[in-house]
Amino acid sequence: MQNELILRLNQKDRTAISQMYDMYGGALYGVVLRIVQSPELAQQVLQDTFLKVWKNSASYDESKGRLFTWLLNIARNTAIDATRTAHFRYQQKTENIDSLVHKPGNETLNPDHLGIREVVSTLDEKYKTLIDLIYFKGYTQEEVSEETGIPIGTVKTRLRYAMTELRKVFGETNLVAFLVLAEAIRAALK
Repeated sequence: MQNELILRLNQKDRTAISQMYDMYGGALYGVVLRIVQSPELAQQVLQDTFLKVWKNSASYDESKGRLFTWLLNIARNTAIDATRTAHFRYQQKTENIDSLVHKPGNETLNPDHLGIREVVSTLDEKYKTLIDLIYFKGYTQEEVSEETGIPIGTVKTRLRYAMTELRKVFGETNLVAFLVLAEAIRAALK
């Protein structure tokens, strides 16, 4: 299915990008929203993400990972780029706090609705801090190392251990939430 979708995308079949959006848009929006903390900007980033996917579909290499992982990396990087702009920083300082809150009831896959934050909060502090920086704040593993003063090898080891612990918890409660979180962590480990 994914190979067919990529093949159609490479042939510039417009229905392929629409199908991809329907399949993955909700999950990607939830991740992007968590990083940019603005529904309007999250929508813009999501559109930019799918535009990049459309333009760069030939760069997808199934031997390097699943389609969702590739899409997640593009979405996260696009969201992180958006937060680094001067306009975003200015807007964050001047925007009313009420507009930053995602209202439940939207038809999107929001990490808070999946219970990810609650499960992550059960981890040991040294793992929770890393997950918070990588998943919820969009840091790269290098940025986490700089921010925390932890060597990059230790960051990677702790993230792998945290994934093992999270798999145990999410395996019992919410597989979708674990997959969304796991893809973000795996992307950071590459």
